[in-house]
Amino acid sequence: MTRLLHTADWQIGRQYGSFDPDDAVPLAEARYAAVERIAAMAQAEQVDAVLVAGDVFDAQTVSARSIRRLFNALQAFAGPWVMIPGNHDAALAESVWTHAQRLAVVPPNVHLALTAGVIALPQARLACLCAPLTQRHTHGDLTAWFDTAATPEGWHRVGLAHGAVQGLLAEGIDAANPIAPDRAERANLSYLALGDWHGTRRIDARTWYSGTPEPDRFRNNEAGQALLVQLGQLGEPGTALQVQPLRTAQFAWQQHSATLQVPSDLDALLAQLAALGAADVLELTVAGALDVAAHTRLLQALGETEARVRCLRRDLGALSLAPTEADLAALQADGYLGELITELRTTTGEDARRAQDALAMLTGLLAARPAAEAAATRTAGAAAPTGSAA
Repeated sequence: MTRLLHTADWQIGRQYGSFDPDDAVPLAEARYAAVERIAAMAQAEQVDAVLVAGDVFDAQTVSARSIRRLFNALQAFAGPWVMIPGNHDAALAESVWTHAQRLAVVPPNVHLALTAGVIALPQARLACLCAPLTQRHTHGDLTAWFDTAATPEGWHRVGLAHGAVQGLLAEGIDAANPIAPDRAERANLSYLALGDWHGTRRIDARTWYSGTPEPDRFRNNEAGQALLVQLGQLGEPGTALQVQPLRTAQFAWQQHSATLQVPSDLDALLAQLAALGAADVLELTVAGALDVAAHTRLLQALGETEARVRCLRRDLGALSLAPTEADLAALQADGYLGELITELRTTTGEDARRAQDALAMLTGLLAARPAAEAAATRTAGAAAPTGSAA
């Protein structure tokens, strides 16, 4: 049996500019750790080769330190690695790959396919048909030559490519770097390892996207995996191809939206937040309306969650504060403030929504006033000088 580990889209050097630095740095570091786990996994599974189907690096301009760190991360697996460039790290005349070669950091067991061709791994009786990208975007199918490529008799033919399988992925994705959906069958491939789609996806029994080993966006697309591929014996019945996803991710990226209308809605959301831990990256959108007490509970829970998870991005723009009669009475707002609250509550017509938002803001400020005053009193008391004995 021939055993392979298929991975892609490492995106080493990716910057998370939309995140706070406290979160961006660990998310970027996790990509190196994912590669280290892949190397350890390849060693533990005793695979014959690791196939990396493009976008090893996120950009051509990554630093020399990043390049060195990437190749250092491969050390746990001394077997063959076969890598092709993708659209982010295309094999240009001057590229991240030529930079790596000048640094002399590419180990001898790493086979870089910087031009189209066959990389032979005799010990595994494996012919790797490689279709690297030599520019960011192409409009012809770079895997077409697989159909007529000559390989040794009795060897497995395995393809590596980076691009979009035509007609099967989301609209707009398949404009550049096209790949025929039946390429594995037409080229008599035992397996076609693809990169570019960041989630694990089966195209057909012999054609798979592995996805990125460390999620980098809020999509439910089975990211954070590598594929353990077992090729059956050529010409022997009953030895079918087997593909097994293996978890590689450190962080779990999740999207959640909640509309809070009744108390049980808030209880359910708080229970979900309480279940999150240090490995979670959450994007949360909350809508609806809460009274003062419920709003306070929510803000308290969000603060606790932010301190516990890797990252919490929250959008409360569609959540309004709807104070009850008891809430308003407890504010003890008289005089001008009392008149303003009454006016805002009774506003109708086109200005009703803006009046409601203003009332929510005012109520929140007034509700926070006792706590602020108490804190100021405690601070003043602590700073007051103590009396001295006569």
